[in-house]
Amino acid sequence: MAMWQEDKSYNGGGIGSSNRMMDFLEEPIPGVGTYDDFNTIDWVREKSRDRDRHREITNKSKESTWALIHSVSDAFSGWLLMLLIGLLSGSLAGLIDISAHWMTDLKEGICTGGLWFNHEHCCWNSEHVTFEDRDKCPEWNSWSQLIISTDEGAFAYIVNYFMYVLWALLFAFLAVSLVKVFAPYACGSGIPEIKTILSGFIIRGYLGKWTLIIKTITLVLAVSSGLSLGKEGPLVHVACCCGNILCHCFNKYRKNEAKRREVLSAAAAAGVSVAFGAPIGGVLFSLEEVSYYFPLKTLWRSFFAALVAAFTLRSINPFGNSRLVLFYVEFHTPWHLFELVPFILLGIFGGLWGALFIRTNIAWCRKRKTTQLGKYPVVEVLVVTAITAILAFPNEYTRMSTSELISELFNDCGLLDSSKLCDYENRFNTSKGGELPDRPAGVGVYSAMWQLALTLILKIIITIFTFGMKIPSGLFIPSMAVGAIAGRLLGVGMEQLAYYHHDWAIFNSWCSQGADCITPGLYAMVGAAACLGGVTRMTVSLVVIMFELTGGLEYIVPLMAAAMTSKWVADALGREGIYDAHIRLNGYPFLEAKEEFAHKTLAMDVMKPRRNDPLLTVLTQDSMTVEDVESIISETTYSGFPVVVSRESQRLVGFVLRRDLIISIENARKKQDGVVSTSVIYFTEHSPPMPPYTPPTLKLRNILDLSPFTVTDLTPMEIVVDIFRKLGLRQCLVTHNGRLLGIITKKDVLKHIAQMANQDPDSILFN
Repeated sequence: MAMWQEDKSYNGGGIGSSNRMMDFLEEPIPGVGTYDDFNTIDWVREKSRDRDRHREITNKSKESTWALIHSVSDAFSGWLLMLLIGLLSGSLAGLIDISAHWMTDLKEGICTGGLWFNHEHCCWNSEHVTFEDRDKCPEWNSWSQLIISTDEGAFAYIVNYFMYVLWALLFAFLAVSLVKVFAPYACGSGIPEIKTILSGFIIRGYLGKWTLIIKTITLVLAVSSGLSLGKEGPLVHVACCCGNILCHCFNKYRKNEAKRREVLSAAAAAGVSVAFGAPIGGVLFSLEEVSYYFPLKTLWRSFFAALVAAFTLRSINPFGNSRLVLFYVEFHTPWHLFELVPFILLGIFGGLWGALFIRTNIAWCRKRKTTQLGKYPVVEVLVVTAITAILAFPNEYTRMSTSELISELFNDCGLLDSSKLCDYENRFNTSKGGELPDRPAGVGVYSAMWQLALTLILKIIITIFTFGMKIPSGLFIPSMAVGAIAGRLLGVGMEQLAYYHHDWAIFNSWCSQGADCITPGLYAMVGAAACLGGVTRMTVSLVVIMFELTGGLEYIVPLMAAAMTSKWVADALGREGIYDAHIRLNGYPFLEAKEEFAHKTLAMDVMKPRRNDPLLTVLTQDSMTVEDVESIISETTYSGFPVVVSRESQRLVGFVLRRDLIISIENARKKQDGVVSTSVIYFTEHSPPMPPYTPPTLKLRNILDLSPFTVTDLTPMEIVVDIFRKLGLRQCLVTHNGRLLGIITKKDVLKHIAQMANQDPDSILFN
């Protein structure tokens, strides 16, 4: 029988008629109504508890001024919590950005003018630097200058190469070692687990203080090592850790798992807000991608938390450009209707890349889980880091951090740009208005195209093996980099086509010679959106994040076209996004709300016990002793038990949690005189008079859920699945003419869905 059965302990009971019967549960017992690790919360019970708590506070507020103040502070506590989450998330994001920028540059050299300066800030403070050579200043020394006092020649190149690989390996080794020793939950992006936690699953320690500390430190190390990963996904995990830890300061959220999940939804929005500098995109991401239960009140609070987080990050100004992200851009050239064709082509590429990545990455992660490879996480990380660093150093576009690469690809070439991507001929012949016209590509552009093509191949292959290793690793930035490279290549191609063939029918109506027609940076942005959409299957939040990044409302249509095309193409090749695929790979009990259940099965086909199975394990309301109940608990592993009038009638009374039973019996043995193994347990409101000299009875009505959710045996499974999704149930009892027949748990539903989809039903076992 499946084991995800639980109870709702908010229904009260009366006072026993026998004076020898102790109702010791009038005082709440610590632990009753809480959950074990790797269990699912009961949304109905938690919401009911919160309503009861709120009702009590409201009634008391009319009695005294102090109670009124308590009522006001209770109402205000949610907003105060959002403020604290925003401040802490924004501060940590700023710290991570600044540290990662400095440590990334440390692989190439150090600033003798001040060790704490990264390359850019080092040369900002220099008095001996020209605008053209703004990256070269006497204060910044490469490792070859420090070790052999020269930056020229093959030996200097080898020294720099060696130091680059050495630093990368050191950072990666520290990251994987810290994760392995102190916080195993700090690995990965964290979004699949956060989706599962928000759906009601409990993973103790996943959002704890150790995970937060280690994830913050190792995220900086992992990004600095030069691996093909991003910090944006893990920042959502970091923000949710902040939310969970701060919840412990407020009783309302500490004691109620459903209320805590509302806070975590808002924290996820704050995480995306600081990751991309996109507060509205963060709220929509939380709503579209991670949240399971998202009431209107949570929407407002998410918006406030995202706003505070973005404001805090803006105050820290980690990049020194008054922007929240490194790759903020502004485009001014309008796009033409014909350009929708290449934008849709980028959408198709994004969908194909997304589907390919998900299949290959899941296959590799499954191999890691099922073979010896999974036992050597440190070796795996070091091997992948070594390969990445050795292949990355010779190519300037793979050597730079991925965020800087995206920034370079998004950039619209201006008069003062010294990048190879802007090495056009006739650079300084400006048309009126100061805009640069389309012009023939120079040697630098052709050289950059080859390097970018090699970068694209490396990123596509190496990201498959990087995502899922035992270090913090986000997928947003590598996916955007793949799309941005493809987009920039296509954009430059279109630009040159328009320049050399402006008299073609497709160009002559809108692109005259010497005009600025094509913006390659816009193609890079659309490509980035397409690839990110293909991997994650985000649509609305993705478009909003991208236009908040660029500040360009006029580019919403190209972004929407690319995002929708990539989703359609990727969905045609595989229904799951990367996060859902990892949830299924790990066997988390997550019931996807977006999927339809279209099979014509009935509740009796899914319930336990089946034909030829042992009878359902039940408790009776007034005829079992403490010894009988304890033997059932020791012989079974079920999380809860239905309570019936008698074994003969099988009429349902309620449902009781295993955990609550154990705690209540232990507590009674300690605090109630005379309770022994032969004491009778009563789940009834009144008990019959007992003969003299019998041991005291034990009344446990207060831990009994008197309104468990029931369906009949002929209820269609599509309705049962809908009930589980919309009410967040953990189990549902099946009856026939009022008699208890069996039970359907959340795990039974998940196994049945897997079976109907021709998947392995035993994969729904959390490991």
